[in-house]
Amino acid sequence: MIKKAIPPFLICLIAAFFFYKMKVPNVIPLYDGEIPNSRRSVNYENYRYDPGDILIVSAVLRPTLTIFLPTEKKSTGAAVIICPGGGYINLAMGYEGEDVARRFNESGIAAFVLKYRIPNDSTMMRKETGPLQDAQRAILVIRTRAKEFGIDPNRIGIMGFSAGGHLASTAGTHFEKDYIDNPNHVSLRPDFMILIYPVISFNNHIAHLGSMHNLLGTHPSPDKINEFSNETKITDQTPPAFLVHAKDDDAVPFENSLVFADSLKKHHIPVKIFLYEKGGHGFGMNNKTSSQSWMDLCIRWIQTPELKD
Repeated sequence: MIKKAIPPFLICLIAAFFFYKMKVPNVIPLYDGEIPNSRRSVNYENYRYDPGDILIVSAVLRPTLTIFLPTEKKSTGAAVIICPGGGYINLAMGYEGEDVARRFNESGIAAFVLKYRIPNDSTMMRKETGPLQDAQRAILVIRTRAKEFGIDPNRIGIMGFSAGGHLASTAGTHFEKDYIDNPNHVSLRPDFMILIYPVISFNNHIAHLGSMHNLLGTHPSPDKINEFSNETKITDQTPPAFLVHAKDDDAVPFENSLVFADSLKKHHIPVKIFLYEKGGHGFGMNNKTSSQSWMDLCIRWIQTPELKD
């Protein structure tokens, strides 16, 4: 019996069907045209997998948003922009990005993984503002397209891990100044912040020197250190925050979360902080030293009335 070959067009249809069923995330460029604050440079973006199948992206020059939307039936209207960590030298796009986005989708929360630019003097005119421009642009894009994405434009939060937490907290404390073109004066204030073992301060003994040097240079001025020590920039308009840290974190001291939470409380800003006794740094969604899931607590917090008003 002669078996007939499957026609190529049918193979394409089958493949398209399976891609649709798998809900492959949509990746869009962050900027429509010219990327602000950029020098002409060859794009040498690099992808690698570290032990444990951990996806790492480095040398990012062209920022993107990867879009993860829940089903219409599950959707709560809330959305989170996720900033992976990596010390402002690379991005842990998997376990601090796409894996987290999928978990949010399971609970009806839209998620957008931000592949932000890595600060570099050779590719940026002002490297300390490059990542912040990308975070602000992400907020602008998502807020102006909220109806298309099926989300509430007043329930858009920003989340960050480690140095990504510094970026998220910078977006949450520097929103009164537009670092990007914003002709329609769209609010660039995130509605809430989720900060996981975050770099917050560049002051004194709690600074993560690697993140500070990569963002600000090896000899930043006191004024620049203060400008990007985000516990000093909190006002009565700063959005609420949810923070997670392990007390034995030997990379980014947990005092970073404490000083940020204390400053928020002084301004009567709602804040929740969850401290693990152990877990070190970089545990992602799963701190294997504890049965308590911070992600479950976070999702419940997003649904609290104080964040819906």
